[in-house]
Amino acid sequence: MGNKYLFHLFLLVFTSITIAHGQRIAEEKYVSIGGIEQWVTIKGEDASKPIVLFIHGGPGSTQSQFEQNMYANWTKDFILVHWDQRGAGRTYGRNAPKELDEAFLINHPLSVETMTNDGIALTQYLLNHLNKKKVILIGSSWGSVLATKMALNKPALFHAYVGHAQIVNFSKNIQDAYETVFELARDHKDKETKEMLDLFGRPPYEEAKNYGKLLRIIKKYEAERETPAPASWFQLASGYDNEKDSEDRFNGDDYSFVNLVGQESLGIISMVSGIDFGEDALHFKLPILLIQGEGDILTSMKLNKAYFDKISAPNKAYFLLPNAAHGFNQSVIDKQYEVITKYLSIE
Repeated sequence: MGNKYLFHLFLLVFTSITIAHGQRIAEEKYVSIGGIEQWVTIKGEDASKPIVLFIHGGPGSTQSQFEQNMYANWTKDFILVHWDQRGAGRTYGRNAPKELDEAFLINHPLSVETMTNDGIALTQYLLNHLNKKKVILIGSSWGSVLATKMALNKPALFHAYVGHAQIVNFSKNIQDAYETVFELARDHKDKETKEMLDLFGRPPYEEAKNYGKLLRIIKKYEAERETPAPASWFQLASGYDNEKDSEDRFNGDDYSFVNLVGQESLGIISMVSGIDFGEDALHFKLPILLIQGEGDILTSMKLNKAYFDKISAPNKAYFLLPNAAHGFNQSVIDKQYEVITKYLSIE
């Protein structure tokens, strides 16, 4: 194992690129990470700028397929890296059977540990490939789990961790979200939703589909608490607007979600069932900057602000955004940009 690792580092060092000021970079490719090929996009107008590595949510909610509308203005100041995680998007399509079936789900479980290692390996690849010392790490929702783990395990690789919709403890997050929407349904006299919530009851659930039903209710009520994102942000780039990519994103989303929440009938255990950052992710050796939508129900301020207050870090800040919920909108993107341009000193 040690020899293979050293050989991999040797390859990375001798395949790095020479960067000139003002040199544009635009790469979309598979990179060997953790023993499989994983899809990575690297884009920027000036390859001498700092790297921003986005850890997408979901876990199957890839961002590489969209036109650069959401972060379009960032490419002049940063090198933007999107990564289709193990089990998602083109990475899923490259390594999965044509049809997602129970056998594949049972025999190919995802784990936070493996995916954290993937993220660290990708970061090391980027640093060598682009001749950089550190990366700015941004994680959202599920991505906040991986990014937190990456930041704890290898802090020297990162300028800072910028979290959005921070998960603290998935079990507590989902239980808190259920209680919130139950109260909202009652207060709104939303009989249909309340009956649904009564039907499948409070989490945890044995079946993944019940988590899916609950999440749809959460999203419905969150939509009332936020300014929506422009539809143009989610326009597919032409190279991804095809049946194969669409199927891979759809199947990867299902595959990743079942691994996230678990499916008792298949013996699949939730890969986040053991996550409790309030107990084991409190001491960081890099700046921690958290961005939170005031209307976020799924990862509520009630839980992650209390967690943030317990964190020790060289520098930390918590930003609460009105008219924002769990997802992305303009205020979230603007705050992310502000945080990494004004609150970080990057050489």
